[in-house]
Amino acid sequence: MSTLLEPSLEYVFELRVAVDDAVRIGSGDRDDLHFTPITGGTVSGPRLEGDVVPGGGDWWTLRGSTVQLDAHYLVRATDGATIDVVNRGYWRAEPEVEERLFAGGSVSEEELYYRTAFVFQTSAEPYRWLAESQFVGMARPEPGLVCIRVFRLR
Repeated sequence: MSTLLEPSLEYVFELRVAVDDAVRIGSGDRDDLHFTPITGGTVSGPRLEGDVVPGGGDWWTLRGSTVQLDAHYLVRATDGATIDVVNRGYWRAEPEVEERLFAGGSVSEEELYYRTAFVFQTSAEPYRWLAESQFVGMARPEPGLVCIRVFRLR
């Protein structure tokens, strides 16, 4: 019998995505759709440095106490290469954590389930590694920002 591989993660960079106020689009029987514009931001870490290009957004759906996220935006590396980013995931928190967050308090990654999965696309050779692996993110909100530590699944 062969040994099963245990997953491990490599930290590659942090996204600090600047966002504007959410816009409520509408609701269905069990969900409520919103859009949050992305207005810029930065990328920094051991494997990538650059900026988040203004103009993308996050279409998110509230279903009960869980938010399903679907963000699409661009990153421009410091050498000018452009990287397409699709980031999907989930956000949920206990009521007391939500209350503290919405009152302007801070919360830690442990207190808030804010996890994402990435798909990157680029034709820039130095960044092909982004389009050839799976990535996961651990996110946290900061005033006017969504901060996501990005890890490559080995």
